[in-house]
Amino acid sequence: METIHDHKGLAVSDSTTYETIVVGTDGSSSSVLAVKRAAALAAAFDARLVIGCAYYKNAESAVKAIRMDSKTVVGGDPAQENLAAAVAAAEEVGATKVSTAVKEGAPVDALMAIVTDESADLLVVGNRGINSLTGRLLGSVPADVARQSDCDVMIVHTV
Repeated sequence: METIHDHKGLAVSDSTTYETIVVGTDGSSSSVLAVKRAAALAAAFDARLVIGCAYYKNAESAVKAIRMDSKTVVGGDPAQENLAAAVAAAEEVGATKVSTAVKEGAPVDALMAIVTDESADLLVVGNRGINSLTGRLLGSVPADVARQSDCDVMIVHTV
């Protein structure tokens, strides 16, 4: 029987486990639901949970890249506030190995950078924007990360 390998060259067994799970938050209620789902998985697998938040350094850069499928975070302080609330939500559902990452830029680019930096093997995102007309025409965060990610992506129903 031939051994199957994942994108990192590691042998894939019949029982998949996750060691590092990344989830993004923009502070919206739907992103907090995604954080809670990711936290429950992290608790079940005894995995590290990395909660990431993208932000734009100023309103001008945010306006240039405005997306309808995610809440725009301007400035590092609001990003840190979003992360603090997300960590509390994750710990409420049993995640114990929780860390945070904040990246300047568009949500998709930030999440992809965090996945790479953390060597994640699972990325969890909410489904916000995936079925909207704008999402279908211009793309959405969940659809874009699913296409670009080198790790497994779980899109959870949050809206």
